[in-house]
Amino acid sequence: MSSRATTFAAFGTAVALLTVTACSSASTGTASSPGSTVPAAATSSPDDGAPPGAEVLGRPRTGEPFRLTLGSTAEQRPDEFEITVEKVTCGESLDPEVLAHAADSVGEPTANPTPEDGKQFCVLSMEVLNVGKSEAVWSLDETVTLNVDDTAYSQSQSDAVYAREYADYWSEKGETGPSYGLNPGSKGPEHGVFQIPAADEPTTLWFASSRLLETFDGPEPGYLVQLNPAR
Repeated sequence: MSSRATTFAAFGTAVALLTVTACSSASTGTASSPGSTVPAAATSSPDDGAPPGAEVLGRPRTGEPFRLTLGSTAEQRPDEFEITVEKVTCGESLDPEVLAHAADSVGEPTANPTPEDGKQFCVLSMEVLNVGKSEAVWSLDETVTLNVDDTAYSQSQSDAVYAREYADYWSEKGETGPSYGLNPGSKGPEHGVFQIPAADEPTTLWFASSRLLETFDGPEPGYLVQLNPAR
């Protein structure tokens, strides 16, 4: 993978064309040539990225809003959010304005964070709208994974700190996100920071419809957001 950043956005994603070359004659058919490619759909599953056994509630694409309902008891209303994934950007450094704001907040310079050896940062940007009946708080910690096919990556402890720095930065700019709490009808930005191998490209995001990815009863249901064109 080149060092140039790769951005997976709602519109403008290039669709790869898979070409299979076949030779045939009037009397006999022959197999594909050694250089032919087999469509990925033949070997992949539409549920790749979802925890094994989890119920997939929907497969929205980047830019398509979906409703996430969290928790419901006889004494408490559920928290309900409309989430729209805007983009996932990989291969770049973290936003320098966010890092500068974090440095100013603690009163000392902060070194530019670098990913683990052999990995790259991927920054998830989304918009979250509270469509519930009361103020609600939500963050990506323990509830969202960035996936490369069927391999899931969660935010590490340091990644979660970087994500909170994004939340602080945007809150200071007057755009409070759900990690600070949103009133009904209010919306704001939310960001996630993940690390995946430098040679890989993410394919999906998994959003658990719960406060945890998994409970004692097994994996929670959720939404599998498609970052790439259907294969």
